[in-house]
Amino acid sequence: MALVKKHIEQVIEEFPQFSTLEEAIAYYHANEGKFDEQGYAIEQIEMFDHGGEALVKLLIDNPYVHKDMASKIASTLAKMDGARAPIESIMGLLKVRNAYIRNLGITTLQSYGDAIKYYIVKFLIGEDRDLRIFAINVLGDVNFAQSREMLIELLEKESDINVAMTAVDYIAEIGEEADIPLLETLKNRFQDAYAAFAIDNAIRGIRG
Repeated sequence: MALVKKHIEQVIEEFPQFSTLEEAIAYYHANEGKFDEQGYAIEQIEMFDHGGEALVKLLIDNPYVHKDMASKIASTLAKMDGARAPIESIMGLLKVRNAYIRNLGITTLQSYGDAIKYYIVKFLIGEDRDLRIFAINVLGDVNFAQSREMLIELLEKESDINVAMTAVDYIAEIGEEADIPLLETLKNRFQDAYAAFAIDNAIRGIRG
């Protein structure tokens, strides 16, 4: 009996093209659990205007998304030019409860270098106490090159004890001997047992 060879044509699925950001986002959600499809959608989302913000929103709306997908989103954001990246939105990732997402936010911010300085300064000099505390935490977390100088400048005039002591906690880790006299003056400015304890602890940390 002659053998009949069957030729099986391989069908290669082509990814769709999107004309709007909304179409790309819809495709991402429609392919839950499919890494290739969702990964493609992420890359397409980034190319649209406001695509960066949309990617951040995917993480905020679902902070327990699969780690591979979260990493794909973060790496796509990290590749964006600092002038175009949604840095302020990415800073918001540091507020989510999922530690993995927070760490991705930190890593992403680190990739932008000096581009994040404007946003940190914007918060540090603002009237909102919570945003000043948040900016201090960002400085500490991303280990920005000018973190120490910016914290010292803030401490020279900060009048809110909670903001100041948040900065003092970080100065304990990155401060220098030259910062100790300023720390000592904070005791007179705040005259609070909690502040005195935090300041003394920072001075010990600096002196080693």
